[in-house]
Amino acid sequence: MTLGIISWIKEEDFINVKEKGLSFVELDVNDRAEEFLAHVDEVKGYSDKYELPVRAIGRWGSGRICKEGICEDELSLECRLIDAAQKLGCTIYITGCNYVDELSYYENCSLAISYFEKLIAYGKQKGVRIATYNCRWNNFVCDPMAFKVIHGYLKDLYIKYDTSHCIYAGGDYMQEARDWGDRFIHVHIKGALTIGGERFDDPPAGMDMTNWGAFLAVLYAKGYQEGLSIEPHSANWKGELGDKGVDYTIDFIRKLILM
Repeated sequence: MTLGIISWIKEEDFINVKEKGLSFVELDVNDRAEEFLAHVDEVKGYSDKYELPVRAIGRWGSGRICKEGICEDELSLECRLIDAAQKLGCTIYITGCNYVDELSYYENCSLAISYFEKLIAYGKQKGVRIATYNCRWNNFVCDPMAFKVIHGYLKDLYIKYDTSHCIYAGGDYMQEARDWGDRFIHVHIKGALTIGGERFDDPPAGMDMTNWGAFLAVLYAKGYQEGLSIEPHSANWKGELGDKGVDYTIDFIRKLILM
């Protein structure tokens, strides 16, 4: 396993990651896709200069399907992002699929499968593997039922997993890791903390309620050898405190990385 962090495309971002001794960056473009695409050459230069590979590129929250079918503009944009991943030597592209209320669960799954099939086929041409994220942000491919239907059918569709999303949804992240860990291709390290059954904060991993030792033990049992990507996400842990929180997580998780 290797330890990296979600960052961005400016040179100072790569410098900060390098100074922390991390092994890779993850770029989540979301609504900044065009900004990212306009600066791929610069990103490649920073990646090479600081010897920090871009291990994963992700895009959260967008509407990929509608009641009429696949949103072709979204598909085209994601193919351009896969092209950028290939140029950067990045082998993982992370995506999701929204749920259309006017359609049945079956129809939503069918459209999602068709969408992912197109991305998987395109990704194979470029040497890029496709993964879904288990975040609930405009995405229904995030729980065991959807995994069973969609990933069960699409054997070449992988999962980017984040324990915090399962915790906040009231799920069992240990069970999901046991059942689907062989499809995990990228894992986020993000703290989760609930009080009275409600989300309180996303503190640094190691200062939260996640049993990280047990979770990684399941990953070891599954033979997971992919990336662990730190995601600083708390509104309370910002500035100097946020930087110290990242350092704490780095020290904490490194003690759990045995291979």
